[in-house]
Amino acid sequence: MINHISIQNFAIIENTEIDFEEGLNIITGETGSGKSIVIEAISLALGSRADSAFVRHGAQKAVVQLAGELYGEDIVITREVSAAGKNLCKLNGQLVTLGELSEICRRLADIHGQYDNQSLLNPDNHIRLVDSFHGEQITPIKEAYQVAYASYQDTKSRLTKLLSAEQDNLKKLDFYRFEQSEIENAHLTPGEDESLSERISILQNSEKIFDAIETAYGLLSDGDRDVLSSMGTGLHALQSISEYSKEIQTLTEEFADIYYRLEDLSSELRRIRDDVTFSPEELDDSITRISQIDGLKKKYGSTIEEILTYYDTISEELKQIENFDDVKAQLQAETDAAYKALSEKAAQLTEVRKASAKELENAIESELHDLNFGSAKLSIDFQCSETFGPDGNDDVEFLISTNKGEPLKPLVKIASGGEISRIMLAIKNITGTYDNIPTMIFDEIDAGISGITASIVGRKLHQIAKNHQIICITHLPQIAASGDTHYRIYKEETDSNTFTTVEKLSDTETIDEIARLLGGENITETTRKSAVELMELTKQKI
Repeated sequence: MINHISIQNFAIIENTEIDFEEGLNIITGETGSGKSIVIEAISLALGSRADSAFVRHGAQKAVVQLAGELYGEDIVITREVSAAGKNLCKLNGQLVTLGELSEICRRLADIHGQYDNQSLLNPDNHIRLVDSFHGEQITPIKEAYQVAYASYQDTKSRLTKLLSAEQDNLKKLDFYRFEQSEIENAHLTPGEDESLSERISILQNSEKIFDAIETAYGLLSDGDRDVLSSMGTGLHALQSISEYSKEIQTLTEEFADIYYRLEDLSSELRRIRDDVTFSPEELDDSITRISQIDGLKKKYGSTIEEILTYYDTISEELKQIENFDDVKAQLQAETDAAYKALSEKAAQLTEVRKASAKELENAIESELHDLNFGSAKLSIDFQCSETFGPDGNDDVEFLISTNKGEPLKPLVKIASGGEISRIMLAIKNITGTYDNIPTMIFDEIDAGISGITASIVGRKLHQIAKNHQIICITHLPQIAASGDTHYRIYKEETDSNTFTTVEKLSDTETIDEIARLLGGENITETTRKSAVELMELTKQKI
């Protein structure tokens, strides 16, 4: 439930705080006093989208804080909206996303406003009400249906794509075969182009390479005064004295290591020198081969690896084209099987929905009778759609007759503003019970009603408030008289500013407020007595 809300610099509210109680909390006030602004502030705290227009003129930011309890745990929600348009969401002091906040708040409170009345007139929303009723039974079956629906959509999409590409694939057949043959006949090897480029470079510069290696080799190993010969003499001299000192022995080992490494280097230089040959034929062949590979790169990929990947792709395409009838038959069989499974899941979903809908019909009818629809009949109509959708193939619509002898008709064709408000209240009472939502907030619930009907609605709200916290904004004394706790919203003006304030009323102040609702601006003893009488009469009937 919601225990407390603090509102700062929100629209025309500068700073106000409200402590809500259990039971039925009634909020009243003059037209234009800011009742809807309080609901907007609560909605913001509960996860509605922020707007910089909420920020009070002249302020840097609007701040709404809400404290409450959810499943036995205390929660504190903070929403900040800056004049620059930035907004902040916090839950128990920790930053959260708007989506995360909305998900939690959906379990805390349900706000009913004028939009809900309009949504009830849209048949597309009726199936959601049916699915929510006994959701613990319907949800698993619906989820199984949605898995089957996704599977069917996938196989159907693949089949459709295959069939639509049939003519195009036949045109591609010869082209793909040519490409496959061209790549196949090239006998490409990954890394071959790099090896060829290096070999061409060597062949084109073979004379220069030979001369340089010959010079280096000659310095190391060729002639009377080559490096290795001189180092061999030096090594022999050091070895003859290494036994006299550990230091000389260490130097001798290092000298020997260098000598042997140079000896290996000399052998490698000789090998490379001997391998350096110039073959015009090999150079021409290598240049021709690299040109062939470069030509394939321009067509099929920037590297040999990409060319081979493209080859694998078109080979698979060719396989599918050449075996089109087999592939089509297999995919058609998969699609038929998926459709059969989908139809079975849809039938199961329809069956459990109809059972739930029958109970929902009876429950709503009972609520409507309590709300002064003594002869109301409600039926939840099912029509089988020709196509399957994410929610099944059921077209669901609420039909109602509010007067004896009248035929059942769609809500949109029969319900007046006052009637739709009561129908929505009946549904909210039922949905609030199975959704286990602790707080229900009603704005515009009294639209289009008055007199006896208003008294009945007030009593119904009080009845619902036995199991839920109710926050209700109203302008009707009959509904206000049913409240457990009463608040008044009023507006004050200075020379330069307008302020909206919310105050909790005492018993005496509650009587005066109901008297004002009964008699207008001037409160007299007569209207006070009428207010007391209305409150006492209401309590007797509750």
